[in-house]
Amino acid sequence: MRFGTDDEAMRYAVALARRGFGRVEPNPQVGAVLTTTDGELIADGYHQECGGPHAEVHALRAAGSRAAGAVLYVTLEPCCHHGRTPPCTEAVLAAGVRRVVVGCMDPAPHVAGGGLERLRAAGLQVDVGVCGTEAASLIAPFVRLQLQRRPWVHAKWAMTLDGRIAARTGHSRWISGVESRAYVQQLRGCMEAIITGSGTVRADDPRLTVRPVSGVTGGVTGGVRRPLRVVLDSRGTAVQVSSALIGTLPEAPVLVCVGAKCADAECERLLGLGVEVLRAGGVAGGGVDVQAVLSELGRRGLTRVLIESGPGLLGSFFGSGLLDELHVFVAPKLVGGAGAMGPVGGLGLGEIPAAGILERVEWRQLGEDLLLEGRVRR
Repeated sequence: MRFGTDDEAMRYAVALARRGFGRVEPNPQVGAVLTTTDGELIADGYHQECGGPHAEVHALRAAGSRAAGAVLYVTLEPCCHHGRTPPCTEAVLAAGVRRVVVGCMDPAPHVAGGGLERLRAAGLQVDVGVCGTEAASLIAPFVRLQLQRRPWVHAKWAMTLDGRIAARTGHSRWISGVESRAYVQQLRGCMEAIITGSGTVRADDPRLTVRPVSGVTGGVTGGVRRPLRVVLDSRGTAVQVSSALIGTLPEAPVLVCVGAKCADAECERLLGLGVEVLRAGGVAGGGVDVQAVLSELGRRGLTRVLIESGPGLLGSFFGSGLLDELHVFVAPKLVGGAGAMGPVGGLGLGEIPAAGILERVEWRQLGEDLLLEGRVRR
């Protein structure tokens, strides 16, 4: 394989980096490519798992002695500090790489240009900003955690063609098809936490675990995580001893976030069931402060969380400007009825936005359903 331009080589590195989705967090997704000076591919690599070698090291190891005099394309500035692994800058210098092309700088305070300075001080040619938008998009969740100390918030829902998530009776199983439900399991396996509300716990008694879907060959093929299940319940009464969340505690832990009006006795009861309790009050009416919940999850180092809830909780996150990425399944079904629920509650916007809510929008077909994915425009 030969690359004609720096952009071509960097786009290949970006594609490699995406393979780490759901496996490398809280680290960023990173891809690396080594080429000759005239663009012939020598070796490549990507960050495969948290705590494992970084992308540059994978590529350098694959290249061996051929790395001497080569060009390294890497989507993120090489690290210059000792963490779980040694500094990548030293591996690059030891290998004899001649030129380094970087997609974007690392915003983390312990790097923040230090890697570039180290390479330039050693006499290497360093170019920054090639495919910078694509490279920066890869690390957006990492940046959110590093600079704002909260996780990147994904939200998903399934709805009919007329925008309903349930019939007027509350019946909702199943709106989406088996292929869509399998994709949800893959998505869960890439998350560090799944957030739901007390209404969903009472109405659906969900497990919120990662599991194969009947009728889909191969089962779950996404990430490998067992996400924390997080329930926002102002009074702390939704989770009971008979709840599926309690029955599946050996599979994944549960955190119940309660408001100021939750009685101490309910907190003690929940602790007795084996779940963790977080008091996250401070909002009018004694409800749970969603920003306080995200701050706590950020303090724990969680990078990606997924909201699976009814319209009330989704409306709270949307109204607070806390949604980052959406996964919406549209089924070829009609329900109708003025009393049938839509996906996002709360006060809502007063006017139709002039521009779309989402950017980087992608559509794909899953069985009979359409899946829309995109990032919330800031």
